[in-house]
Order: sequence, then structure tokens, then C-alpha cells
Amino acid sequence: MSAEVSRARPAVPRWWVGAARRTVRGRIDAALAVLDAMMIVVAYVVMLVARYDLSVPQHVWQGVYEFLPLAIVLHLVINLGSGLYGPVWEQASIREAQRVLIAGLGATLLLLTSNLLFGRPVPLSVVLVGGGIATGLFGLLRFQSRLFAFRRRARGDGSKVLIVGAGASAGALVRELVRDEESSVRVLALLDDDPRKLGRRLNDVPIVGTIDDLVRIGRELEIDQVLLAIPSATSPLVRRVADAAADLGAALKVLPRVSELMNGRPQVRDIRDLSIDDLLGREQIATDLASVQALIHGRRVLVTGGGGSIGSEIARQVAAYDPACLLLLDNDETHLFDVSNEIEGACVQILLDVRDRERVRQLIADQRPDIIFHAAAHKHVPLLEAHPCEAVATNVLGTRNLVLAANEFEIEHFVFISTDKAVNPSSVMGASKRVGEQLVLTGAPVRSAWCAVRFGNVLGSRGSVVPTFMRQIRDGGPVTLTHPDMTRFFMSIPEAVQLVLQAAALADDREVFMLDMGAPVRIADLANRLISLAGYRAGVDIRIEVTGLRPGEKLCEELNTPDEHPHRTSHPKIVQLHPALLTEGYLAESVVQLARTVATRDDQGARDLVFEIARSVAPIVRLPDRGSGAPLTRGHERV
Repeated sequence: MSAEVSRARPAVPRWWVGAARRTVRGRIDAALAVLDAMMIVVAYVVMLVARYDLSVPQHVWQGVYEFLPLAIVLHLVINLGSGLYGPVWEQASIREAQRVLIAGLGATLLLLTSNLLFGRPVPLSVVLVGGGIATGLFGLLRFQSRLFAFRRRARGDGSKVLIVGAGASAGALVRELVRDEESSVRVLALLDDDPRKLGRRLNDVPIVGTIDDLVRIGRELEIDQVLLAIPSATSPLVRRVADAAADLGAALKVLPRVSELMNGRPQVRDIRDLSIDDLLGREQIATDLASVQALIHGRRVLVTGGGGSIGSEIARQVAAYDPACLLLLDNDETHLFDVSNEIEGACVQILLDVRDRERVRQLIADQRPDIIFHAAAHKHVPLLEAHPCEAVATNVLGTRNLVLAANEFEIEHFVFISTDKAVNPSSVMGASKRVGEQLVLTGAPVRSAWCAVRFGNVLGSRGSVVPTFMRQIRDGGPVTLTHPDMTRFFMSIPEAVQLVLQAAALADDREVFMLDMGAPVRIADLANRLISLAGYRAGVDIRIEVTGLRPGEKLCEELNTPDEHPHRTSHPKIVQLHPALLTEGYLAESVVQLARTVATRDDQGARDLVFEIARSVAPIVRLPDRGSGAPLTRGHERV
């Protein structure tokens, strides 16, 4: 339509549109009011006839003729005042049902009072019971569409669902599925391990067994889909249900954890496919919110590598504790821009490379952060084996630049994000992070709380094994393993960062904190899980190919060396280490030599020297062992 024609057409006044809407709604409400009036007459007349055993005296009928107009007016006025002529009754909830009951009770009480004060045109029993019948008929009129819709769906063909869990989340989902007239889902039964719930019904759906019965009951009911409706489910429980669903041959859907739900209330739209995070990273992490809040609230916080997987999550979680200023540093403008737009509240974007010593010093001098989270690093093991100078330039020299500036301006808190690959390093990446740990711990100013936090692989980070496997599966395979017996420690990014913040709050001198990553996971098992989640069969639909260990890779990772004296902390998933440190003079001189080697682009020289420093045992300084918790023995798992 042309602009001229559009301008020629007269605009419809807003008041006319509003009036039209009110008229339509009024017609619908008027029709409902007429039906209500008819139900009022039916209710009281039926009760009157029943009261006199179908033979009502003439003088009583005369009283009814006087009573009914008052009853109709009172009921309709109170219904109107209670909001019974506005809601969309097809989507009504318990609140609307309460309104119907309150309106009926209110009108009945007024009629009883009138009947007592102004004579008794009809018996009190007729007023009382008739009011109850009228209220029931009001509810039937309004909720009939949902009642009959439920019956139609119950008979129809649809996806047959078995829900695992019979708690509040399952109840909310069942109610919503019943209310959704367009849903083709049929919830046939629920399972729960609580013996007190067995044999009962939840929203008219039977609780027929425990999780151990999933396969048997699923086959009996010919289930198409299993829904895990336990947001607090831990990884072992998720794996247990996933294995049973796989044996059954049914698709498995899950609810996110409570912290990920909007207002903590599950809805049908929250249901999603099972992910590898659910299988490996659904453990609930207890956090001392007060200590983390005290650390961050009102402070100036700098996060380096703020555009990366770990750095961006640190920024998101730090922002929730209301820092005075959040500074995000990265040398990648795209990632920095994207993450900054995700952060709630104001943050300062700093496009800078930690390799630039002068600019790093100027940044610290200008911004004077109270806390630094140093997550900027190169982390891809095979790639860094081919580029040792790049690994050293960022992971060692970049860290040195930040440490020197932070020491000069006496930054109180410094948290270095380390890795399990720094323990007895076999790769350039691990050796460079080991040297980074040493730089941070030897460079701490007096009366400061500087620490390194060491953990293993995180799920979903860029370049990690999970996205690689998923891409290979999407491409039809093969999925490549370097060794069938390789194991790694895994944790989800939010959980790892949550523990990083907790460790930062625990630091009071120079420590290395080791996060409890749980039991190591076989990479072959991980590949099989991912293939199964994608709906394929490993070795049949998707081939698995073993390619051999790559340069720098270990078969199994470690989390601490024998001489690091691990101690428990106040947090069950954080262990405190007091490692031996290289002397400051030796370390400084060695890093200067590394810088010269990098400047000449001598990859082999940089590789040899970074390993020499990382594996050096002398000269060392032994930090005072001030572990607050009991020492962990070598028999303790994962130590």
C-alpha cells in the first residue's frame, strides 16, 4: 500500500477501539451473568422442592417469589465485585476458583442475614444449601472448558511421558500440561524413591514405583519419553536415570537446576534435552555468600581474559556481588564487547594485551583495582607445543607484567587461574602455568592475600574436548580419541568459578587452592555418552577412532605434588596447598632469560628453559605450613 493511500485513510480513534473492546467483553460478561441468574433460580428452586419432598405449599411459593429477585441481585453484584466477569476462564487457576468460593459464601451469608432480619420468606436450609448449589454451578460454568478439555486429551493419542520425581516441580509440570489444551503430551505415571509416596496420586497421575522400576514400567506403559523433574538431581542420579532411559530406548528430558529456573518455579518451557553438563556437573556447590560478598562488595575488581570462558563467567558472578567497579580486560575486541553486553550493571571495557608491560603498569596505576582475577592465558595444549614462544609470552611474561604492577601499587588481592596441568608438567602450557604460579606467589607484597586456584578441564570452554566431540558427531564421525584409557577431571564453568570466588575469600597469604573436581572421567566414556545423547549408537552409527597421544598430553592428570602438603579448608570442595617456592632472585633471573629467548623467537630455547624453571627443585623457599584444617593423607582420594 502506498504512503499516499495510507495517509488518506482516516485514523481510528483510540477511544473507539477501547469502546469496542469493552462492548465485546461486556456482551460476553452479560451472557455469563444471564447464565448465572438462571443457575441461581435453578439452585434455590431445586433445593426448595427437595426440602418439601416435591410438594411445596402455596404460601411458600409466595415467599420464593419475594426471595429470588434479592438472591439474583446479591449474587450478581458480589460476583461482579469479586472479579468473576473478567478472567479468561480457559486459563484460570486456583486463585480464580477461590474467588468463586468467596463470592458464593459472601452472597449466602448476606441472604441468611436478610432472611433472619426481615422475616423468613423461605426456610434457612433452602438459603444455606441453595447458596452452596449456586456457587458450585458458578464454578461449573467457568471451569467446564478445562474439565472437558482434559477428558478429551486423556483419550487422545500423544507422546506418552513418564516423570521421574513426585515433588513440587513434578506437580507444577503436571498441572501445566493438563491446562495446556494444545499439548499432545500424556503423563501416564510418576516414579519416586520416597516410599511414602508410592501408591498415591499427584494431580490425578499415579506414583507407580521407584527409579529402579523405570525400565520395567516404561515398557509396560510403552513410554516414548522420560522427564527428570528433579532440579536438585546430582550427577550420579542423572546418570542413573540416563542409563535406564537408554535401556528403555526413550528420549530423556530434564529440568534445569533450581538456580537456573525463573523464580525457581519450573514450567513446561524450561524442559530441555539432557546435556553433558547434567551428567558431569550438576553437583550443588555450597557457597559462603557472606565471605564472598565481603570480599567483592564495594571493591574495584579487574578481570583479565574477561572475554574467555572462565574470565567471562568470573565477570558475571562478580557483578552479582555489587562491586564498586568491574574492569574487563581482553585483547580480543569481539569477545570483550559481547561479554560486556551480557553483564548486569556498568563495567569498563579495556582492550589491552597483558604482554604490553608499560600499558599494564599504566592501567594498574590509573585504575587501582582492589582485586585482580588473572584468567588471561593461552590454554590449548597441542597448539602451544608448536608455539612455545607464544605460550611463554602470554602465560609467563604477561603474568610477570601484571604481578610487577600489582606489587608496585600494593594490590591487596590477586587470584591466578591455574590448571592441573601445572602439576609435574609434561606440556609447554602446563610448564608455563607452573611458572606463572611461582611468579604470583613470590611476587606478593607484604600483608596481601595472593593465591593461585588450580582445577582441571571445564565443560563447554572453547577448544575443549566436549565441543570438539559434538562437532565430530554432527559431522557424522568419526569421534577421535587419543587413548582409550585417558582420564581427565571435569567441572562446569559456573561451578568452577563459584569455587574460585570462594577460594579467593579464603586466601590470607600465599597459597595454592585445589578444587575438588570429583572422580576422573574416562574420555572414552565421555565420547560414548555424547554419542548416546545425540541419539546415535557408538561404534554403529558413529565410529570411534583412536589416534594416539598428542605432544604434551598426559594419560592422567594430577592435582598436586607430594611435597605440597594439602590441608582441608572450611569449604568441603577446596583444598589448601603450601608449595615450595623458587627464590625470588632465581626466578627473576630465569624469567629475564626467558624474555630474551622469546624476543629472538627461539622456540626450542623457550621450551627448554620454561621446563627447566617449572621442574626446578632448588633453590627453594618453604612457606610456613599454616593450614587451618587437618592434613590430608596420601590415602585421601584425589590427593
